[in-house]
Amino acid sequence: MYDRFNRKINYLRISVTDRCNLRCIYCMPEEGIRLLPHDEILSFEEIFRVAETAVAMGVDKIRITGGEPLVRKNITDLVSMLAGLPGVNDLSMTTNGIYLEQYAEALAAAGLYRVNISLDSMDPERYRLITRTGDIHDVLKGIDAALHAGLTPVKINCVIKKSPLEKDARDVAAFCLEKGLEIRYIMEMNLKTGSFSKVIGGEGGDCAFCNRLRLTANGKVKPCLFSDLEYDVRTMGIREALTAALENKPKHGSANKTNAFCNIGG
Repeated sequence: MYDRFNRKINYLRISVTDRCNLRCIYCMPEEGIRLLPHDEILSFEEIFRVAETAVAMGVDKIRITGGEPLVRKNITDLVSMLAGLPGVNDLSMTTNGIYLEQYAEALAAAGLYRVNISLDSMDPERYRLITRTGDIHDVLKGIDAALHAGLTPVKINCVIKKSPLEKDARDVAAFCLEKGLEIRYIMEMNLKTGSFSKVIGGEGGDCAFCNRLRLTANGKVKPCLFSDLEYDVRTMGIREALTAALENKPKHGSANKTNAFCNIGG
């Protein structure tokens, strides 16, 4: 399917939860956020119906995000459901990696293709400072588990302030080279001010070639990360919400004052 600017839209990012086991300084306040009530969160069956309709309309690439998707109970069941959709050629997940050692084999068995793992520093103290609660050794074990399970290529998302030449970024790059991982540098963004740039080593952030729609954990289809536009699948209907998002997808991102990275999936 194509939007009004003739961009081919074939990618759906699905946020399955607004909950996270970390408190990264660029993502949420130290005290956390007001969490959505459980009855507002889409069930796996609802998510599947949205994905099924999106695939019928032309989506062939799906990414599961959060919050942190591995804190969602029985997440492998959803992976299995989505992996069984005819027409899905790429099913991936973005995770902080803390629980990946526990879930990697089950995710692979359920049909997940690959993972992107967030890692902004190789220094244990710096990592804890950035995430406020995280233990980098859990992430490193998760990376090894993902490689062992065949969730490849394993891609590392590294948030930077200004340049890949920053010490933390260079350390992560050296680690990726040693382990045979792919690295993506993501400039620190601000939804409220509309500050974003192209992902270095990846495809995100390039509005001229944007190919994605987003589904929030509470059922809003968003045509753009940096926009307040959203269309509710529960009140409008699934196809209607997807169509509205497609038809109203902006040419360029501006600002998003109604969402946060922790509840939209980045």
